[in-house]
Amino acid sequence: MRILDASAGFSAPLTELEAKEFLSGSKLNVHIATLDENGHPNIHPTWYYFDSSKDKIYIETSKDSKKAFNLRKNNTVYFCVDAPNMPYKGVRGKGTVRIHEDIEHNIPITEKIMLRYLGKKGMPLFSRLFQVTFQLGMTVKFLMNKFITSLNRY
Repeated sequence: MRILDASAGFSAPLTELEAKEFLSGSKLNVHIATLDENGHPNIHPTWYYFDSSKDKIYIETSKDSKKAFNLRKNNTVYFCVDAPNMPYKGVRGKGTVRIHEDIEHNIPITEKIMLRYLGKKGMPLFSRLFQVTFQLGMTVKFLMNKFITSLNRY
């Protein structure tokens, strides 16, 4: 993992451990940027799961979503997860995408994403979302080639 300071002179970079804990511990959305067929950027806020042992972020989306369409054309993604309150901190960077459409591969990842944001499996919303994902979804995995981090320490 390569860590760069996002705001040199203004803040201090997160350490690798702080960046991993931030990505693993927060329930913030990841914002991913893709390019559409005209080369225009699209920003997609979405739930995610971070595998800290492999430096990989996983998201779930419909096979027919705009982000899936864009990522099939260009497998480079830019991402950002940042805290909205002081002290501001965040992780952003660039990754290379791999799309998985095998449902057996996707189920455990989708469960981890939903448990992260919803809590227990027994909730009605969990069951409904999981069924929709099972029918329409795929997972997108991206290996983060570069992290840029910042933590404002006042």
